Amino acid sequence: MLKDLWINLPVKDIERSKKFYSGIGFKLNEKYSGQDSLSYMIGNKEMILMLFKEDMFESFTRSKVSDTSLSSEVLFSIGAESREDVDQLVKNAEASGGTVFSEAAEVQGWMYGCGVADPDGHRWNAVYMDFSKR
Repeated sequence: MLKDLWINLPVKDIERSKKFYSGIGFKLNEKYSGQDSLSYMIGNKEMILMLFKEDMFESFTRSKVSDTSLSSEVLFSIGAESREDVDQLVKNAEASGGTVFSEAAEVQGWMYGCGVADPDGHRWNAVYMDFSKR
């Protein structure tokens, strides 16, 4: 039976990535962190994000790392508890070395979200969904 979801991402600079992910509120998981990798717990359900130096990631996947300046390999979405949480994520991402690729805005009248990228170009979307307006 499957039980966990682990998201694995390649990064160029472990310390730069640590500043970003800690800055946006992910919880560092010392148990699985080391010199060439970091582990974070995401959200209340504590999904696991693993960051590996690019060469280590390539050895696991047996393929080259995508060039995120040319294309997106995936978009991770995070559910927020409020519009204010979405706005705070934008501020924290920028202050922690990330970039905003989609400013926070209302979508379809019942969702409010934004898009940020970490220093390696991995894209994250934060969205608050007000189902009472749907």
